[in-house]
Order: sequence, then structure tokens, then C-alpha cells
Amino acid sequence: MSTEHTAAWDEAGPDQDAGGEGRVRAEFWPKVRRVASRLPFAQDLVAAYFCAFDPATPLHVKAALLGALAYFVLPIDAVPDVLPLLGYSDDAAILATAIKLVTGHIRPAHRDAAREALAGGLDAPA
Repeated sequence: MSTEHTAAWDEAGPDQDAGGEGRVRAEFWPKVRRVASRLPFAQDLVAAYFCAFDPATPLHVKAALLGALAYFVLPIDAVPDVLPLLGYSDDAAILATAIKLVTGHIRPAHRDAAREALAGGLDAPA
């Protein structure tokens, strides 16, 4: 999959700040770069990001995924991310629940883009 297509998923739309999209866009990639090697769910996390910002994704799916992604990027958590082994367990639970709700909308293209991003050093799509 070319990164040109994934870059389109990451472009800001006219309603970028509706539902906190701007904050997720701004804080997602820096946090993923810092912690991806410690996250067993990193590929699902990045695939959810690409799905959430895909213009073809229905609004209700975007809302569920953006909620989970916002929980991941926000510094306030039920379980602080700095705790060894447990720190990202709440993030994983929230993400798993959101993915379970919308699993049919996370397409192979989103998963391919996630694998590519993780293999390529986690550069945010340009």
C-alpha cells in the first residue's frame, strides 16, 4: 500500500476539531513513537487511527474510535501509563472494546497501513 493513500486519511477536514480530532491528530504519533515497542496492541492502535481518519468511515465508527484514541493520548487515565505492566492495560481495554464494536469497518487497507507505519519507523503520514 502506498503512503499517499494513508496521507489522505490523515489530512485535516473542515470539522477537524469536532470531537477532539485535532488533539488526537497532534498527539497520536508522538506518543506512539515513544511507546509502540512496549505495546502488544500497537498494530490495532495504528489501524484504528487510520480507520478513524478515513473519509469513507461512517461517523458513528469515527466517534467510537476517536474516543478510544483520545483516551490513549490524554495524560489522565484510570491507570497511569507510567506503571510497569499495568500502565496501558486500561488503554488496551478501551481500544479493544471500540474495535470490537466497529470491527467490520477496520478494513485490510487500514491494517496494511498500520503494519507499514510500524515497520517504517512510525513517521506520521505527510
